Amino acid sequence: MKKSIVYVSAGVLLIGLTGCSKKLGQFSADFFSTNPTPLETVGESVPGTIHGNIPAKFMIKNAKVTATPELRWNDQGKEGVVAAQPIEFQGENVRANGQVISYNYGGQISIPFNVAYTPELANSDLYLNFQVDQNGKFYNLPAVKVGRGVIATSTLASASTVRPAVAPDNFQKVITETYSADIHFLINQANVRASETSKADYIDLNKKLVEANAAPNMEIAGVTVNSFASPEGSLQFNTQLAERREKNTSSAVENQLKKDKITEFGELTSSFTPEDWEGFQKLVEKSNIQDKELILSVLSMYKDPEQREKEIRNLSSVFNELADQILPQLRYSRVLASINVIGKSDQELINLFNTDPQKLTEDEILYVATLTDDNTRKMEIYRKAADIYPASYRAVNNLGLTQYVAGDYKSAKSNFQRAAQMNPSAKEVAMNEGLISLLNKDYNKANEQFGAAAGVPENRDALGVYYLATGELTKANTAFADSKTNNAALAQILAKDYSAAKNTLSSIATPDAVTYYLTAILGARTNNENMVMSNLRQAVKLDNNLLHRAKKDLEFANFNLSYL
Repeated sequence: MKKSIVYVSAGVLLIGLTGCSKKLGQFSADFFSTNPTPLETVGESVPGTIHGNIPAKFMIKNAKVTATPELRWNDQGKEGVVAAQPIEFQGENVRANGQVISYNYGGQISIPFNVAYTPELANSDLYLNFQVDQNGKFYNLPAVKVGRGVIATSTLASASTVRPAVAPDNFQKVITETYSADIHFLINQANVRASETSKADYIDLNKKLVEANAAPNMEIAGVTVNSFASPEGSLQFNTQLAERREKNTSSAVENQLKKDKITEFGELTSSFTPEDWEGFQKLVEKSNIQDKELILSVLSMYKDPEQREKEIRNLSSVFNELADQILPQLRYSRVLASINVIGKSDQELINLFNTDPQKLTEDEILYVATLTDDNTRKMEIYRKAADIYPASYRAVNNLGLTQYVAGDYKSAKSNFQRAAQMNPSAKEVAMNEGLISLLNKDYNKANEQFGAAAGVPENRDALGVYYLATGELTKANTAFADSKTNNAALAQILAKDYSAAKNTLSSIATPDAVTYYLTAILGARTNNENMVMSNLRQAVKLDNNLLHRAKKDLEFANFNLSYL
């Protein structure tokens, strides 16, 4: 009996040693899977999760394991390692906070990680490093490869390609000026009296027409006659009266145009209003008539014009005041002339800028800059504008814009800051300062500045790139809307909306190397080899640096790029 008891105790001791005392064995790559595979950048980071499935009888009960994800890269003979945050898992007898794995049954672990992306990581492998702590004794186990490579397509988003916001000019080639004169009539009369056509406002109107007819930079766009009758009397009579006033006034205007030998005056149009109740109401509202509120209430109560007149006549206490003060003002014709003042031609503005820019207004110089697509020429014009008009925030902002496009971000930042000091509320400047913050990866500041630029047309592209950089893909696509830019197409590719991306890329007015590179990626994702190769050739032709990227880009892992 005693012998049997000793035998059982030894067996229990053997099991205990198996679960606690021996060293932990090597981990196998088969224990792990990585999501996603290959890894893919989100914004400017490389996130992922390693899932471990540890088998039964593997995890020593008193062992604590520190597992560290590492991206090991090799780029053109140079090597390096980027380590992520380590996590811990442990046997069931360890008193710590790691994920617990049963010795008898095994278990699962999850190892999330996130590292900042650098271009070298495109050609990298993901490893897990293991350090074991077993009752205070530390030892390392061989690292295990659990993933390969990083697709870095999202990093093609670039704030440097966003067009900064221009502070627009207010130059108008044609400015329309309007002049008017009123001809008043006696009660129930329609004849145009000489005393009316000899008044100062009518004489001034004719002088303006004569001047416009003679000036080379002016043209008469049109002359209009609007005639009215006051609302007392029957509607039928007033209709006939207003119509006669219209015809007589139009004839008087035509005769004056002939007398002044004005033959080009656009079109002479005319109309009449039988009873000017609207004008009547406005005049009553402005008057000091004692019972004007009563009159106004009658106007609001009765819509029929004859009933209105009857009820107002019944207000005998005030009708005489109306007849003296209000009604005579409603018996008139108004003559309106529209005259276009034509500004300098584009060539005249260019010639003046080249010879004597001091003679140009601020808006004219800013407009001259819009007549060229040459960024260097624009820079020259805006610099001159800032010299001549040193208080112009628009000139300084737009100078910064050209410097930003040229890649001189230091000078651009300086001029955006100057413009902000001149006009702190300028939304265009806020957006442009946001671009500088975005380039410097100051995302909180960029977000604040783009928010202050709400409504600026260029702001949607800037916001789209901001959301791409911060990994908010849905918001990026919303911000881009129907924008036709490389960045907008990139957001659509990342969202796997390949049809929309194809349309966007084909609609870009001036495609560049990145346009073709993105089109090649689209071809790879839709398994169109010809689309891949033809667009990569064009991309590399425009930017040879893309050749190195393409050869290590896992987007093209299934294509032979050796002859590129």
